[in-house]
Amino acid sequence: MRDMDGDRLYTIGEVSRRTGLPVKTIRFYSDSGVLAPSGRTHAGYRLYDLAAVVRLDLVRTLRELGVDLATIRRVLAREISVSAVAAAHADALEAQIRTLRLRRAVLRAVAGRGSSQEELELMHKLVRLSDEERRRIIADFLDEVFEGLDVIPEFAAKMRAGIPQLPDDPSPAQVEAWVELAELVQDPDFRARIRQMMEHQAATRGQIRVPDKAAELADLTLERVAAAQAAAIAPESPEANAVVDELAAAYATAYGETDGPEFRRTLLERMRVGNEPRAERYWQLIAVINGMPEIPTLTPLFEWFITALEARV
Repeated sequence: MRDMDGDRLYTIGEVSRRTGLPVKTIRFYSDSGVLAPSGRTHAGYRLYDLAAVVRLDLVRTLRELGVDLATIRRVLAREISVSAVAAAHADALEAQIRTLRLRRAVLRAVAGRGSSQEELELMHKLVRLSDEERRRIIADFLDEVFEGLDVIPEFAAKMRAGIPQLPDDPSPAQVEAWVELAELVQDPDFRARIRQMMEHQAATRGQIRVPDKAAELADLTLERVAAAQAAAIAPESPEANAVVDELAAAYATAYGETDGPEFRRTLLERMRVGNEPRAERYWQLIAVINGMPEIPTLTPLFEWFITALEARV
C-alpha cells in the first residue's frame, strides 16, 4: 500500500518482520505516542512509512540503552538531541557502574573475611556514602582533635591533606581499610588519645625546636634499635647502654640541647606522647585506601627505645 505521495506504507506486521520487534511492542510504542502511525487502512489498521520504521529503530536502540519513553518523545520531537541524551545516560551509567563496583568489592571482602551480618551492614552503609560524606567523617575527626589548639601549621596541613579517596573500583582490601578507618576515627578513646598528642604539641610549641633532620633522626633510631633486636639485646640490659647513649646524644644534638638525665627525662616524655600504634595504623589505612606504598609498622621499635630510656632515668 502507498500513501498520497506514492511512498510505500507498511502494516504493523510488516514492520515487525522488518525490525524483529514484536507486534505487541510496536503497538505499545504507537499507543504511547512514541511512534505515531503514518496512516490507516480503510478497516482502521495502522500503517507506517519508511521514516517511521527508521524512528522505530532509534526508539529500540534508545530503549535498549535504558532511555525512558518520556525522553525518547523529546528526542523524536527534536526538543533534545541524541548526543545530549547519550551524554546524560553515559553519566548515569558511570554512576551505576561505580555503585556496582563498590558492591562487588564489599561482597568479595565479606566472602574473604567471613563477615557477620553486622559487618556486612556496616560495610554496605559506609561504601554507599558519597566521596564528600566520607571526607566529612575524617574532617570531623580532625576538627575535633585540632579545635582551639595552636599546633604546628605544617603538621595540621599534612593531616588535613591525608584524606582517603576510595577509588571507583576498590579492592576488597581497600573496602576493609575504609571500614576500619571509619571505625577508628569515630572511637572516642582514639579521638581522646590524638587530642592529647595535639595538646602536648600545642603546649610545647615554641619551647621545643623541631629538628631540621627529624626524618634522619627517626631513621637512625630505627636502624640502631632494629640491630639491637636482631642481636637479641633486651632494652633493660647493660648491652643496650651503647644504643641508648648514641641515640640520646643524637637527639640532644638535633634539639640543640645537652644530653644528660634532665634531657633524657624530657625526651622520654616526648617519646611516650608521640608513640601511638593507632596513629600509625591511621596512616597505614589511608595508604591502603589511596593505593600508596605500604607503611611499615615501626611503633614496636620506638617502644624498645622508650623501655630502654625508662630503665635509665
